[in-house]
Amino acid sequence: MPPAKKRPRAYDPAKIRAAVLAQFGNVREAVLALTPDQLAAPTRLGDWTVRDLAAHLTMAVETVSRNLHRPEPPKAELALLDWPFATAVRAAGIAEDTKELAGANPDLDVLYAGTEQRLREALASAPGVRLLATRTGAISLADYLVTRTVELVVHTDDLNAAVPGLDVPYDRQALAACTRLLADALAVKAPGGSTEVRIPPYAVVQCVEGPRHTRGTPPNVVETDPLTWIRLATGRLTWKDALDAAKVRASGERADLGGLLPLLS
Repeated sequence: MPPAKKRPRAYDPAKIRAAVLAQFGNVREAVLALTPDQLAAPTRLGDWTVRDLAAHLTMAVETVSRNLHRPEPPKAELALLDWPFATAVRAAGIAEDTKELAGANPDLDVLYAGTEQRLREALASAPGVRLLATRTGAISLADYLVTRTVELVVHTDDLNAAVPGLDVPYDRQALAACTRLLADALAVKAPGGSTEVRIPPYAVVQCVEGPRHTRGTPPNVVETDPLTWIRLATGRLTWKDALDAAKVRASGERADLGGLLPLLS
């Protein structure tokens, strides 16, 4: 008999709302201190400049307030763990919208201030069960805010990588939610119980078909830190490079996750 389907992870809605606001605040403070030369610098995201990336970070949360002002869809179409696998088809449109937004908003201070104000006002009274008509499908506000932690944390890392010496902090709850959602997405992509993936202090998941581990030390173990995991899951870092740099510890014949990554890009 196959194992029972694992119940989706629960997230504290109040903590997730606070985490989204906190991480956006961290980014806003850092972006507004950048010089024109730093804003014109390249990033690891194709032809995006730092200015483009900074504009895109406002898009990550503007979708919340914008969709809360639209009519509510009649039913949910997307569960939280569907979201990581529904993002790739939107990549071209997002890149185009990002360039347009950056060009239309030369004053990042004004852009960030307006985005944050609209977000706070929209979240002030909206219940978590409220459905949003997002590009990937209708999803609850509570679940969509968890996906915003992924957008904010991943692109905060992109920003830090693009600007030497920049060290935008990560809100602990945002980093935890991002790590957990991407870990759970791996378990969805490769269901099973033969391999244990550990990302302390935030997540442990079992995945990959094969003999199921029940007690003692698992025969197949992968362990890494949250940011390394996030980079692997989003294609910022390859499995081979992570192993070569000793960023990942992998033991056992089913501990090679290279063929399963990235999960989204």
